This record gives sequence, structure tokens and C-alpha cells, in this order.
Amino acid sequence: MNMEQALQTYIEESRGLLEEMEGILLRIENEARHDADDINAMFRSAHTIKGSAGLFGLDAIVSFTHVVENALDKVRDGALEISGGLVELLLKCCDHIGLLIAAVPNGNGELDAAQAADGDALLAMLRRMLGAEPAEAAVPAMHEAGVACSGGGPLDGDCWHISLAFGRDVLKNGMDPISFIRYLSTIGDIVSVVTDDSALPELGAMDPESCYLAFSIEFKSEADKKTIEDAFEFVRDDCKLRILPPPSHLSAFVERLEHASGNTDMLGQLLIEAGILTDHELEEALAAQARAVAADCSSRPSIGEMLVKEGVVQKEVVDVALEKQRQIREHKAQEAKFIRVNAEKLDELINLVGELVIAGASASLRARRSGDVALLESTSAVSSLVEEIRDGALKLRMVEIGETFSRFQRVVRDVSKELGKDIGLEISGAETELDKTVVEKIGDPLMHLVRNAMDHGIEPAGARAASGKPARGTLRLNAYHDSGSIVIEVADDGGGLNKEKILHKAIEHGVVAPGQALTDQEIYNLIFEAGFSTADKVTNLSGRGVGMDVVKRNIQALRGTVDIDSEPGRGATVRIRLPLTLAIIDGFLVGVGESAFVVPLDMVLECVELPEADRRLAETRNYINLRGEVLPFVRLRDEFEIKAPPGKRENIVVVQYGGQKAGFVVDELLGEFQTVIKPLGSVFRHLKSISGSTILGTGEVALILDVPALLQLGVARDGQMLAHERDRAGFGAYEVSADLTGE
Repeated sequence: MNMEQALQTYIEESRGLLEEMEGILLRIENEARHDADDINAMFRSAHTIKGSAGLFGLDAIVSFTHVVENALDKVRDGALEISGGLVELLLKCCDHIGLLIAAVPNGNGELDAAQAADGDALLAMLRRMLGAEPAEAAVPAMHEAGVACSGGGPLDGDCWHISLAFGRDVLKNGMDPISFIRYLSTIGDIVSVVTDDSALPELGAMDPESCYLAFSIEFKSEADKKTIEDAFEFVRDDCKLRILPPPSHLSAFVERLEHASGNTDMLGQLLIEAGILTDHELEEALAAQARAVAADCSSRPSIGEMLVKEGVVQKEVVDVALEKQRQIREHKAQEAKFIRVNAEKLDELINLVGELVIAGASASLRARRSGDVALLESTSAVSSLVEEIRDGALKLRMVEIGETFSRFQRVVRDVSKELGKDIGLEISGAETELDKTVVEKIGDPLMHLVRNAMDHGIEPAGARAASGKPARGTLRLNAYHDSGSIVIEVADDGGGLNKEKILHKAIEHGVVAPGQALTDQEIYNLIFEAGFSTADKVTNLSGRGVGMDVVKRNIQALRGTVDIDSEPGRGATVRIRLPLTLAIIDGFLVGVGESAFVVPLDMVLECVELPEADRRLAETRNYINLRGEVLPFVRLRDEFEIKAPPGKRENIVVVQYGGQKAGFVVDELLGEFQTVIKPLGSVFRHLKSISGSTILGTGEVALILDVPALLQLGVARDGQMLAHERDRAGFGAYEVSADLTGE
């Protein structure tokens, strides 16, 4: 096994286990109740982290997590009551274990002096809760008590117990039994030897060249079982040998079994790996099992039963090994359902699928031009398969956002305590899926928004009570799909945004000119300007004007948008819209002159022909009457300064995004197109109407339209033109409406 890869797997799994522990602790704290399953789950998590750390020699993690495990064991047994103070302490312990795990790649789990001192302080508090447990305790209490004897031989004293019965012909084979016993003294101390002469015959029947004696030896040594057995290597076939460990060794054997690597699920091999059993003893047990089956075909004793029956291993040790065997098999069965794939390999697969989409489009184009019906059918079948492969590959990168949301439970808890506010977090839409890359990059912007909502949005308990609100504030995280995008909402039930204060600050900073008319939405969005803040004082959470502009910049880098809704006294909602994937989308291809553009298909509602009457009025207005509804539109020809003259017919592609509708005026409708998104170079990063590019089947480049930006442009122009017409002609709202409807 690649140890570096195994270590990385351990780090990832440990972080997941810590998140599970933290989630349970936060739930216990919020709901003020718990059950046995919660405590058992936390104990298993701590036990797994500790045991796996031992395999890699991460002693700092083992020693710290062991004390946490002891505390959870006390809670599980009812000897320690779980309280708010204990939950707080265990959460801090989770944080410290996280620090130890984070230090593994660089320092074998060792921390700097300050962090180590914090860890020692946590251990001291835990030990006080446990009843002054000695600091030097390095093995669980169950091991200090030893393992009771049950069917495997005596466990008295702290010595190895060796039962040795030589065969009759050992002397004839040139072996001296006493010399083997004497050799034991070279690897330890022989405490006592008891000779068993019960097999001696009558004097007249005794053969002077035969051995009739057996020995029971108490032997004190630090040697392992294999080394002791090897002392009798040359006489192994001429004797019956049983070696039972002392109680102190048994506890170590049990510990080794519990923390076995899991490379094998065979009971005998597990016992051999733990040093409890030797290869020779396993062979003898298997032979005895075969003889038992031959004698009675109706029953087949297990290897564990044979080991206990032969007196080789204690029953308690076999029980521990059987439990470990069950765990390993369950783990393997679970692992068989999943395959770990390096993220880089997955990205490479997506890129190759993208190239396949482009090549398939080229083949389909050539097939259509050739007019060969059979070739067209073949390319159509290939295109269908490519589309399925594309969807399947993209689903591999889709993950639920719930894991990201859950991390904020702890953030809300800690920040609310720091602010002295009582704030709860509500999560909905946790099962909503989006691209893994998007999930990884949205964490920091969400952190800014959550902390800002808690600091600026939710009022202190006194202010909430004065306005008739519950003392406990509520922060909500929600996610859902809408028009081919994912929407993430961060909402609070605080006081909402103060429009006048925002506008005053904006004018003061020169962001807005005095007297400039702005909508509520535009005023709220001013908080995303660089260096903008309405905080009256600077704290360690906010007030420096750093963060919200970064939020907007990071979201825009993901081809997303952010906007704010607010209601005075009721709270504010920050709404983030992001693409489901950053790699491949279904697009709708349109043509303007010699240029081609792609509109994300999920945003397209319908396509209609631009009426001749509206074409003649294009110089004076940029909206049409669509079935009694005012539809603003953007002429792509004008927007991108395309010099080619318009065709005989023009069409409008009606799109919708974020509850707003607009139209794009184009020359040709070229149909659906699988679009592989290619990012724009740094030269074009300031273009607001383009979000990327793609390669057509002809090898030409088509631009992917930034629908949100163009839609806002169309709506803004629509409002300006309507206002201009009213001012110019003196018409009221009725006259404008009549102009649209033709009345």
C-alpha cells in the first residue's frame, strides 16, 4: 500500500469524523437532549481517529484523543453527565484534534508551543471532569482492569505461562528437553518450573530412551510470543506446546486487535498480526478443525472455537477478534460501493468529454453537409451517446451543498457568543446539488455574508424585544434550483438595511453623486462597493469595509451574480445565483451577421419573430408588446457593434433570469448546441456582456452571452426610454400603455 496515499485518506476521513462529532455536539447543545446513539457515534469517531493515528505513529493525536475517548466512554457508561460545560469542552477538543490532524503533513501532528499549551489545558480540564485521572495513563481503563479468564488457561501473575509436553521419542531423536528449558533463561527469567510426571509408567515398563515428563513454566520476559516459540523450534514437532501471555500482554493484544489495519478479515491472520497467535499454532488449529469435520460431517467448528478449545487463545480475546473481523467486513462492503478518484483525474475526464463534444459537433456538421442519410443517422446516434456521457461525467462532479451549510452551525454558535447575541441557524435545501468546484469556492463568500448578517443584521436581544421580536434571532441558509442556476440565500430576521444611511455614506465617499436617482435595489447593492461600510465602529468582525466587495468579486469569478432584498424591521436576504457547472452546458446557438453567440438553454423561454412594425420603431424604442406584456430587448448587433446589415427577418430570443424577462434580437436561430465553456483570456476579463467562449463544429469560436448582465442592461434601457417618452410627449402611463397595445 502507498503509505502517503493511506495517510492522506486518514486525514480526510478524520476530518469527516470530526465534523460528525461536532454536528452531534451542536445538536445536543441546541436541543438540550441526546440519546445513546449520539454518544456511541461520537465514541466510535474518537476511537477510530485514535486507532488509525496509532498505525501511522502519530503519538500526539493518539495521546490527546485517548483522553477524549475516555470522557465519552464515561458518558456512555453513565458515570459522567453530559452538560453544557462538557459540550463546550468537547467542541474545543474537536478543534484541537483538527489542529493536530492539519499539522500531520508538515510536522507529524506536532504543534507549536502555544497550541501545545492549549492542548495541555484542555487535557487538564478533561481529567478533572474524569475524576483526576493520572496524566500518564496511556491505555484505556478496561485494559488496566485486565481481561478475565474464561476457558483459555490461568491468568494469574504477570508471567508467560508455558505448557510443555515432550513426545516419547524426543530423546531418541537426539534432543535434550532440559537444554530447551535452560535456553529460555537467555531471553528472560524462569520464575518457576513444575514437573508433571503423571505419564510415568511402572518402573518395569519404563523405557530409558523415552521421555515421559511434561513441564509447566512461569516465565517472565519482554519477548513476544513468536520469539518464545522459536526457542523450541528444533523440537517443535516432538512436543505439545502452549504459550499463554500474562494479563498485561493480553490488554495490549486487545488494543492491537481493536486498532488492526484491516488488511485482512481472516480471524487467524488478525490474531497473528496482533502477536496473539503464531503461524504454527494456526496450522495446528486448522488441522484440528479438519479432524473434527472428518469425525462429524454434520458440524464444522469455527477456527475461533478450535483455538479456545485447544487452550491457545482466551475466549475474550477471540471475541474481540471476531468483533474486529465483523467491522472490517462491514467496512469493506461499504467501501465496495464507492471508489476514490483523484479530483485532477475527474477534471481531465471532463476536459476530454468537452473535446469529444466539439469533435462530435464537427462530425454532425459534415454529415449534414454531405446529405448522406446513413451517415446522418450514425452521427445522430453518436451525438446522443456523447450527450449521455457528458451528463454522466458532470454528475460525478455534483455534490450536495448541505455539507457546506452544516459547517456554519459551529460558526453561528461561536460568533453569536462572541457578539453576545442569541442566534439560531436554520438550513433548507441542503440536498441541492452543484458542481464540486463551485462548492469549494463559495465557502469564503458565504462566511463573509453569514458573519456580516450576524454582526450588522440581527439586533441585540433588548432591541429585538423592544420591536416585538423574539429574543432569539434567526439566520437562514437556503438553496434551490432556478432557470438552470443554483440560488443560495443568506437571510436574517434583523432590522434590515438602512437605505438613507447607505446612500449618505455612498455620497460621502463619492460613490454616488448628490441628487442621483437610484432604485432601492441599486442602493442596497452599494454595500458591495470596495471600502464601503456603514458600521459606526470597527470590530474584529466588521467595520473596515473589507469583505463584501470580495464577496461580489469571488461570485462574479464563478460567473454568478449577487443581489439584496431588504425590508425595514423584518430583515434582509442576500441572494447568490451561480451556474450549476463551470464546464459544459446545453446552449442555444444564434447568429448575428457572420457572428455566432450561445445563450444558456435553461434561460431560454421561447423564440418569436420580431414584427415588421417593431423593426421600424427600433430607432425610438427597445421594447415590444408580447401578449400584453412589456418585453424589453437588446439588439446584439448594436451591443457588439456588428457592421453586417440585418437580414430580411429578425427574431427575438426571450430569456428569463432571476424573475426578470428580456429579449435578444438576432438574425438566425441555429438550434440547440452542446457547449463546452472555454474561459476568456485576461485581455477580455472586463467584458460585461460575455461570460466565456466555445468552439463550434466548424472550428469557429462562438461567444457565450452573459445573460444576467445583458438582461439588466435591457431592463435599464427600457425604463430610461419609457421615462424619456413620457417626458418628451407628456404622455401618462395610460398613453404609453395604449401605444404598446395599439389602441
